[in-house]
Amino acid sequence: MIGIVVSRADSASLHICEQLLALADWEEHETQSDVDGDSTVYRLEDVELRIFDELHLHLDAVDEVFCDPSLIVFASRHAGETGALLTAHPTGNFGPAEFGGHDHDLARAAPNAQAKALTALTEHAPAGYDVGLEGTHHGPTAIDTPSLFVELGSDESQWNDPDGARAVAQAILDLRGVDPERERTVVGFGGGHYVPRFERVVRDTDWAVGHVAVDWALDAMGDPTENANRAVLEQAFEQSSAEYALIDGTAPALERTVESLGYPIVSETWMKETTGVPLELVKQLERDAMAIENGLRFGDSARQLWTENDDQDPHTSYSQLDLPSDLLAEVNGIDHERILSTIRSYSIAVTTVEGGTKLGKTVVLPESVDRNDLMEEFITVLDTKYDDVERDGDQIVAHRTAFSPTLAREQGVPEGPAFGRLSDGQTVEIDNTTVTPGDVRERQTYMFSSI
Repeated sequence: MIGIVVSRADSASLHICEQLLALADWEEHETQSDVDGDSTVYRLEDVELRIFDELHLHLDAVDEVFCDPSLIVFASRHAGETGALLTAHPTGNFGPAEFGGHDHDLARAAPNAQAKALTALTEHAPAGYDVGLEGTHHGPTAIDTPSLFVELGSDESQWNDPDGARAVAQAILDLRGVDPERERTVVGFGGGHYVPRFERVVRDTDWAVGHVAVDWALDAMGDPTENANRAVLEQAFEQSSAEYALIDGTAPALERTVESLGYPIVSETWMKETTGVPLELVKQLERDAMAIENGLRFGDSARQLWTENDDQDPHTSYSQLDLPSDLLAEVNGIDHERILSTIRSYSIAVTTVEGGTKLGKTVVLPESVDRNDLMEEFITVLDTKYDDVERDGDQIVAHRTAFSPTLAREQGVPEGPAFGRLSDGQTVEIDNTTVTPGDVRERQTYMFSSI
């Protein structure tokens, strides 16, 4: 059940409330007592809306007023110099509490609901409105239920805009049936207040973001190595139900502290590459083959395991195949994009080089893949360069009729520009003798190791 918090002290909140009430067939109920606001409660089957006199950020323990909520959503204004903007964020204070809540205290975040809110705000945003996420800031903090602010901003013209208010109301109602938390969640650190990097993670991967301590919040918190601040960092992970950290920028002391608390620091690349791949398989292959940061990339078979097993033990057997270096160098030289894409389509994972752009030595294959089929893909690439290619036992034999420097010299052609013209298929005159490209071409044989 979603509990929606509306504040009479916030004009935007009241306008969002008007749109919420207009979008559904609510039932009105009277409570026994007026809890800092209206005694009227508005209910749907899975939503409860209450209006309070106090501004949202001072409503500690507001979740206790609702009937067993799984998610608390604060329908609120956003204030700033950002123009028309719809935002979402968790609440808390990494440092002193200047705007509600308690010092060095964080409310329980709702990472999955926040990701859904970002999608919904983007879908419903009126023309001219931007959509984004913010770092963790302001109260309330004493909330045991997962919660988030969903906001209409950024000044009076938007706070009074019915279209903007309706977009926020629609986004809030889109959270019905959404699990507030997600197993794949990171805590964010660093960057500016409007966290575009963490927003990109939410939009482009299957990872959610919980609490985000932006640069100014980290400055307010102070030295991350101090025990009190270590406790705040620990709280950020616990209140986000997160096991990983993503840091925007460089912060050695913070990085050491986070790792000492037992939370791995991952990169945006790591999160993109693990999207759709069971995390147990990720851990296994980073141990057995190569780290993602060093070039491990997952294939189609790994993502098929995700649909079958989620983040549990993938229950699969695989084999690691080391590709012959001579064959690998040749196909990468011919068409590295094609061979990488093709082999990934067969594989659970591959190693790569040169920033993930070229196929590396090791391929991780499911038992269902026939290596002969894989070899045929290498031969297909070789066929684009050579006249004919065939397998001969453990060797691949390729033939090509090509320019022969030896034959050119025998024809009296000096090395230099004439070599280049003959190689390009042009006829040359040497000491009143015509030498054609056909005079200096021969059938050449090349041998490569087979898989």
